[in-house]
Amino acid sequence: MKKLNIYIIAVSLLSLGACTKSFLQTEDVTSVTEQNFYKTPDDAWKALVGSYDGLQRVWADGVALPLAAEIFSDNTFGGTGYSDGFGYQMMDEFDKLRSPSDQNMFNANWNAYYKAIYRCNMLLGKIDGIDFKGDDVTKTTYTAEARFLRAYLYFDMVRLWGNIPLLTEPSSENLPQANPDEVYKVIAEDLKYAAGNLPAVNRPSQSASTFGRVTKWAAEAMIGRVYLYYTGYYSKQDLAGVISKTDALAYLEDVINNSGHALLPDFAKLWPAASVDEYAGEDNLETIFSIKYTYTSNYDGNTDGNHWLVMFGLREQTTFPYGNGWGGGTVNAKLWNAYAANDSRREASIISISGEAIDFKTKNNQREYTGYYAKKYTPMSDEAGNSLAVKMGGVNFMIGQFQDYVSIRYSDVLLMAAELGSSNAQAYFDDVRKRAYGNNFTALAVSQANIMNERRLEFALEGIRYWDLLRQGVDVAANAIAENTSLENGGVSTAKVISADKVRETKGLQQIPYTQITLSNNVLVQNAGW
Repeated sequence: MKKLNIYIIAVSLLSLGACTKSFLQTEDVTSVTEQNFYKTPDDAWKALVGSYDGLQRVWADGVALPLAAEIFSDNTFGGTGYSDGFGYQMMDEFDKLRSPSDQNMFNANWNAYYKAIYRCNMLLGKIDGIDFKGDDVTKTTYTAEARFLRAYLYFDMVRLWGNIPLLTEPSSENLPQANPDEVYKVIAEDLKYAAGNLPAVNRPSQSASTFGRVTKWAAEAMIGRVYLYYTGYYSKQDLAGVISKTDALAYLEDVINNSGHALLPDFAKLWPAASVDEYAGEDNLETIFSIKYTYTSNYDGNTDGNHWLVMFGLREQTTFPYGNGWGGGTVNAKLWNAYAANDSRREASIISISGEAIDFKTKNNQREYTGYYAKKYTPMSDEAGNSLAVKMGGVNFMIGQFQDYVSIRYSDVLLMAAELGSSNAQAYFDDVRKRAYGNNFTALAVSQANIMNERRLEFALEGIRYWDLLRQGVDVAANAIAENTSLENGGVSTAKVISADKVRETKGLQQIPYTQITLSNNVLVQNAGW
């Protein structure tokens, strides 16, 4: 059979490079092969670092999922430049006719995800043959971390494309797409193993040198997230026969009761652009799992930077503390208006051009201008207008952005536990809202509808809203996403329509890259609606 280009040889995968901050630092391994590697604990460590590096790279090219998920949702529009192509509008409107030539929007991501999966599978397949000299704890920990990473990667992929080839060992076989249930079973088993085998280190006692590595608490929190999505989107009673609702809640309660993670008192201090000098830092007590980035990306194979952050930035303008960007994911005014005026999360999450009296001079270069941009994830500048990424030593502002992507926050655990029916549901719900409103807090009864609304406000522009909509049902998502409004394109008011029927037709899934279907000799089948 013809080989898919998603699978690549081991020697290239073992070229780890300089990875991210903290523990993700190791020398290059460019002369090793599968035959002479995977022999020592140090080899295992380097392979584990390579697996983390694989996750870090999945959004270095193509379209990053945190950005894409916001564009799919009702939180943002496609945006970008007035003279750019219409690929982001195609994603936003679930309509391939908006940009018929963009049949490979996610091809780079598809390749990167499978390369990362390969790294995890290679380590997992070889680890039993490595002599750990009796150190079973280290062996088990590395195994648990690799299985978490594989689960994380597959969860992204199965949500995005729905129907994907499933590989649990290195392979170049031209495999058909698996039933999503099979993929979720592997995800559930991997996360269950990780939760049961990672050490239960209380977060305040965690060594700073291990920040960015998977913890028991990250695995337990991910179980809750995957359980809620799978059972919601697929209308199932449990997670692939592996994890029940009772199990999922117990894992979340364990995080709450024993992890040492906690809410920060001030929501704005979670985000560098919202707090500047008062930023709490990327490894604060609320961060349960993040994808680490640093400014050292270059064009010679070192891919450590947050390459997607620039897409959220103000279009071609620097206004302290906000840096230059490409104007993707312009924020829907409906999101701004969904917040109460006394909700501290509104101004911490969203840049309001008029509200902050920004002299925005490049509106004519912006497509789908709304007057609102993402603040949580945006490039930053100093008061003189210099890119902070470049000032720190980055090659340029496009690939040198260094802000981590915080995938799981403690507030998410509280709201998931409330949603799953914890006896403390009201208290967990109140804790999140008390921080948001401060002295203006008034009690609101905990309910499914109120939790989902709170999740929208709490996690806006973090790449979570879209999946929360889909897990309530495709019809719910379609009706929320549908639009019939006017936006400014190059300064001219233009109709903007998103059809609910397009979301229903695609079932909220994205198109499988045309290149992958071709390379598979049509073994891969395109998703409906694309």
